[in-house]
Amino acid sequence: MGEHVRVAVIGAGFGGLGAAVRLRREGITDFTVLERADSVGGTWRDNSYPGCACDVPSHLYSFSFAPNPDWPRTFSGQPHIRAYLERVADTFGLRPHIRLRHEVQSMRWDAERLHWAIETSGGALTADVVVSATGPLSEPKLPEVPGLAGFPGKVFHSARWDHDYDLRGKRVAVVGTGASAIQIVPAIAPDVQRLTLFQRTPPWVMPRTDRAITAAERWLHRQLPFTRAARRGLLWGIRELQVSAFTRHPNRLGLIESLAKANIARSIKDPELAAKLTPSYRIGCKRILLSSDYYPALARPHVDLVASGLEEVRGSVLVAADGTEAEADAIVFGTGFHVTDMPIADRVVGAEGRTLADHWKDGMQALRGATAAGFPNWMTIIGPNTGLGNSSMILMIESQLNYMADYLRQLDVLGGRVALAARPSAVGRWNRQVQARMERTVWNTGGCTSWYLDAQGRNTTVWPGTTGEFRRLTQTVDMAEYEVLRARGGTREDTPARAAAAAAGEAAA
Repeated sequence: MGEHVRVAVIGAGFGGLGAAVRLRREGITDFTVLERADSVGGTWRDNSYPGCACDVPSHLYSFSFAPNPDWPRTFSGQPHIRAYLERVADTFGLRPHIRLRHEVQSMRWDAERLHWAIETSGGALTADVVVSATGPLSEPKLPEVPGLAGFPGKVFHSARWDHDYDLRGKRVAVVGTGASAIQIVPAIAPDVQRLTLFQRTPPWVMPRTDRAITAAERWLHRQLPFTRAARRGLLWGIRELQVSAFTRHPNRLGLIESLAKANIARSIKDPELAAKLTPSYRIGCKRILLSSDYYPALARPHVDLVASGLEEVRGSVLVAADGTEAEADAIVFGTGFHVTDMPIADRVVGAEGRTLADHWKDGMQALRGATAAGFPNWMTIIGPNTGLGNSSMILMIESQLNYMADYLRQLDVLGGRVALAARPSAVGRWNRQVQARMERTVWNTGGCTSWYLDAQGRNTTVWPGTTGEFRRLTQTVDMAEYEVLRARGGTREDTPARAAAAAAGEAAA
């Protein structure tokens, strides 16, 4: 029958390592972490492009149970965050549980045995519970550009940076103006012969108030931990107060928009270039980006902004949708990731023999951002509608870890070979409530098209509330939202109270 574990965690980034720590703290040691790469770190391992850094303050972008008093800067760079995750793996004794170079090829629910059969590139195993922590920023998204296959130069995505290719003295085209591109452009601009940026839609950019954290501050945080906690709490509180402007009162973002326009005016003296860089949508509709050197880089004489998307490649000539042409030796795509169509969903086959991708073809939805109908004993970290537009995703991850821990406790209470299956009515009710709240948010009313939206135009990515509210809603599992499956013939089992609550839910739905 092969190896069996109680819990299989997929991915060793923030979500996967956080899940592993929480499992150990719950006294669960019968688990494994399956990681496709040869080291931990997730997106902070994969994204190593020049200038890569976080746009969330360091003391907020870390686990509450693994504080780091020695962050060197207020906004940490990729090497520091990756090193932090390596330390987490060591400090909490996770290495024996992690299987590197074990890419999950398929996960299939066995309704008779009530477990998941998992095939990986390193072998097969089964698990009672699967915690999928692959993350939404793990699969690069490359546009289909006619003629790209015939480009004679170098082509790569920002998340698959080719460090063996020297950009110095080259003509480089950067496609996209998202969070990665605005860091790459100023980092490589001083070294390249010519840089052409293809911009489909300009982002709103605010100054990034990054600085070195002094030795005195670090000493204080080490010696007096409450100062570190106070700093984190202040950073969290400020962002919680901002949420209502994004979710209920987008008109209040006008002041922030004025500050962003002033930021353009300070750096860009060419009126034509300034006009190209000024968005026509409400600030916050797309993620607000932070950079103090992006606009100055675009003002350099050897940097060109093409205010149109890349339409075609003709040999070494890149042609924009407006007809503008530019020659290039290398193309760097900063075009984001498969967020609303995560490829891992094609590899998960549930109780009805359908893949998760098929189940989600009309839009991702999961109960409390964690569990999907038809996929017993399976949950995801950073699931549908758990993303944030202004704060730290680590806060949301920790809330989902609370939910995971209580989910496993409920299985223990039930005893025996058992599984929990999210009721379709509960999933549907949760999703309708989230989407109803989404209607008035800046992400839906701000007049832009963003990666938050799926192919149907629905926002299945962002959470329309505060992180504090989400934590309250995911503190414990509401058993009325689940069916209990037991091994005897795979029959469902309901207590009278749970059945009555479920019936009421069905009627409300």
